[in-house]
Amino acid sequence: MVEEVAKSLPMELSEKGGVENNGFVQNEAFDDKETDTSSQEEMPKTCIVVDPAATEEPVLKPYAGMPKEVLLKFSSQARYRVTREILFWLIIAAAIVLVCATIAIIALSPKCLDWWQASPIYQIYPRSFKDSNMDGNGDLKGIQEKLDHITYLNIKTIWITSFYKSPLKGLGYGAEDFYDIDPMFGSMNDFENLLAAIHDRGLKVIMDLIPNHTSDKHRWFQLSRNRTGKYTDYYVWQDCTQAAGSVTPPNNWVSVFGNSSWQFDDVRKQCYFHQFGKEQPDLNFHNLAVQQEIHVRKDGTNLETYSQLYHDYTTTQVGMHDIIRSFRQTMNQFSSEPGRYRFMGSDGDENIEATMIYYGTTFIQEADFPFNFNLINMKNLSGNSIFEAVNLWMKNMPAEKWPNWAVGSPNTARISSRIGKEYVNVMNMLLLTLPGTPVTYYGEEIGMENIASENVSEDFPEKSPMQWDGKVNAGFTEGNSTWLPVNSDYQSVNVEVGICICDKLMV
Repeated sequence: MVEEVAKSLPMELSEKGGVENNGFVQNEAFDDKETDTSSQEEMPKTCIVVDPAATEEPVLKPYAGMPKEVLLKFSSQARYRVTREILFWLIIAAAIVLVCATIAIIALSPKCLDWWQASPIYQIYPRSFKDSNMDGNGDLKGIQEKLDHITYLNIKTIWITSFYKSPLKGLGYGAEDFYDIDPMFGSMNDFENLLAAIHDRGLKVIMDLIPNHTSDKHRWFQLSRNRTGKYTDYYVWQDCTQAAGSVTPPNNWVSVFGNSSWQFDDVRKQCYFHQFGKEQPDLNFHNLAVQQEIHVRKDGTNLETYSQLYHDYTTTQVGMHDIIRSFRQTMNQFSSEPGRYRFMGSDGDENIEATMIYYGTTFIQEADFPFNFNLINMKNLSGNSIFEAVNLWMKNMPAEKWPNWAVGSPNTARISSRIGKEYVNVMNMLLLTLPGTPVTYYGEEIGMENIASENVSEDFPEKSPMQWDGKVNAGFTEGNSTWLPVNSDYQSVNVEVGICICDKLMV
């Protein structure tokens, strides 16, 4: 009788929906019902009195493996819904804080330095750096041979002064052809090989561009003096009178050398304008065709002698800066690829306020920086003079712009000759510790001095051949002669000795 009650009780409750299984193993009574219905029919009906409390539905609690219907019953309860909402808004708030913090860090963090900011710039006068073909003149192959010295110094940027095809009047700054290499320095193929070797070492190269004038041997000038087509007005021509072998110029303008800036041309029968030597006629930058002729495609370019570009009674006119900005736009056209930014430097001005204009404005960029020669132009060396030279630049430099410093150049005496041998290391250390980009001139790293010779022009004492070692001709050439005399101190002042001294100091 007990067994019959036990079997019939869950069966009746199940039929009435009194108890939910909730996914657990089915009671054996259900199996009996499904498998043995015939015997069930034969069983006599029996009335059983059951306690109502025993038939009440049990309280459900969350359990593993709950079906969707059961899960929804619990998730709709307030204590679970509020918890979810709190967690949701906490996540949203955390995401917003994270985004804001990221933006703030990016905005407040210093910008990553570009290649022209991250390393000293090493300026090379190519005719005096290294001779590879024994003709006594430095050349492009010679620079390529000595790239290991550049990397030894941890230099990342090389600045090579003008090596365009030129009669070499005015140190080669009057180009005969902007698209060709002077044979003295090699060929275009030599330049391409040098450029590839520089880039293979992860270095960059800056080249000079002198847009103010050309050589009077330039094809443009020859066409202009003959009034040929568009080249007629490529240069600045004015009527002038010639009588009894003397020329009356159009006005009283003088060149940087103090003589008249006008030269009579026998072919055109007019005077052409030259701010520098008479072999260097000035281009007419009022002519848009002239501006379009100037293109630059190196890693970087230094624009030289351009304060005279816009001729209007005086130099550094407002219109000249429009031309500089157009050069910057040309550079930017070749800077679109990541990591291929084209640097543009410029000469400065005697006036510090005028020099700062070459930085451009916040919205209109000109040069990345005008070169700073304050440390070179100091009248005497002292702590105060150095402070004044540095402070003069830093307090006048526009906000968010980048400074630079130089202690040597092809146009100034070397450190040893200018202020004394004992200050070479001090000035080089100062150069490397000031904020901004240091610019050094070949040979200053070993303390080279100006050469003193009666046969040397006053334009060349700081351009003597690089002193590589103590061998004949200081290792500059294997030929019998050099284009300028080698300094007599080459056996004690040379790269080989300097490296030995550095190695001993590091040991």
